[in-house]
Amino acid sequence: MIRRRQALTAWLFLTPAVLFFVLLFFLPIGNQLLTGLYDADGAFAGLGNFTRAFGDPEVLHSFLITLAYAAGTLVVGTAVGLGLAVILNESLRGRTLFRSVLLIPYLTSVSIIGLLWRNILDPQVGILNRLLEAAGLPGQTWLSTHPLATIVGITVWSSAGYTMVLFLAGLQGIPGLYYEAARIDGAGPWRRFFAITLPLLAPTTLFVSIIGLISTLQQFALPYIVTGGGPGNATSLYAHRLFIVAFNDNDFGYASALSLLLLVVVLILSLVQLRIGDRADA
Repeated sequence: MIRRRQALTAWLFLTPAVLFFVLLFFLPIGNQLLTGLYDADGAFAGLGNFTRAFGDPEVLHSFLITLAYAAGTLVVGTAVGLGLAVILNESLRGRTLFRSVLLIPYLTSVSIIGLLWRNILDPQVGILNRLLEAAGLPGQTWLSTHPLATIVGITVWSSAGYTMVLFLAGLQGIPGLYYEAARIDGAGPWRRFFAITLPLLAPTTLFVSIIGLISTLQQFALPYIVTGGGPGNATSLYAHRLFIVAFNDNDFGYASALSLLLLVVVLILSLVQLRIGDRADA
């Protein structure tokens, strides 16, 4: 009787969470799967939309571009966030102000960030080229010469504050006794960083990499606002290609199949990262 009452109480508290996942997660995925079985004309296509994606050169191109974007953003963004966290973890004057300022871009709407940087990088009236010309340097066509690298840079700039906060939390969880013992043994700053800081930040680094991977693989708004997927399709990320298929081509079945394939890729890569993290902890 007591166990039944405990089970009923547990299910009572679990019901809101279960309903949340069923209504907002599992049902939409089921609907996407069902939609993905039909072609643009509403005829049943089975797995045709899924197999079509593997032979679509534009989808393959957008996927490779997205992987390059994700890799660049993760590597550079993690390094920048960790560097900022290490610096601002020291007893510096005004560090609270610097932390707050660095977090502002992350708290700003992505549409505002996109419009801001599109205007800054404009080759004709952008302030960045104006500054280069004032310094006697030639202006650059930032969004045409290296568009993907530019998008990576903007993404890192906007997310560095959030990454910094996560690493700061990890750094402040490391006991100071470890560093004191290392100093007594004669270890310098770099030795302490590689022997103590990096190994003990492994869980935080894993979390940052998984969150960053999921975010970058689904990125759509920033390149859409800044470059519109161009020039050509140089910044047409996977989500942008999905958008074109759904709303330009009106092929919602194929778009649903593409979205489910992206979900599978995200799950696989996340599991790989978790497996690597488990082996590192072991």
